[in-house]
Amino acid sequence: MMTGRCLCEAVTFELTGDIIATAVCHCDRCQRQGGSAFSVNLVAHESQLKVNGELKTFEERGERKDDVYVRRKFCPGCGSPIVSELAKSNGIIAVKAGVLDDKSSVNPTVEAWCVDRQPWVSLPPMAVSMERE
Repeated sequence: MMTGRCLCEAVTFELTGDIIATAVCHCDRCQRQGGSAFSVNLVAHESQLKVNGELKTFEERGERKDDVYVRRKFCPGCGSPIVSELAKSNGIIAVKAGVLDDKSSVNPTVEAWCVDRQPWVSLPPMAVSMERE
């Protein structure tokens, strides 16, 4: 089991069971949400995540403005991103690794949206590397 919390500690969570993957996402939207060059995500089934506390949701639209692409959930108090739900992924979620209590075991194996990787970012080779999602 992994545990985590937001910056103000109003939201805590538990992630149980084996995760599907640990993914680094370089997409422009993850860069904007995290204020960083990429986002590190624990990919899991939504049934594995138990959240205590209230989350606010930002529905990110795809190219067609009537399509919800990602539901980005965050603490309404401090703004810490907690989890992203990919609208068309049948219950697959991405828990933000930066809000884990213990980040020492995080070992990314997948890179996505490498086309948007910042030129100064150099990461170790990953098992899977995709130009786009």
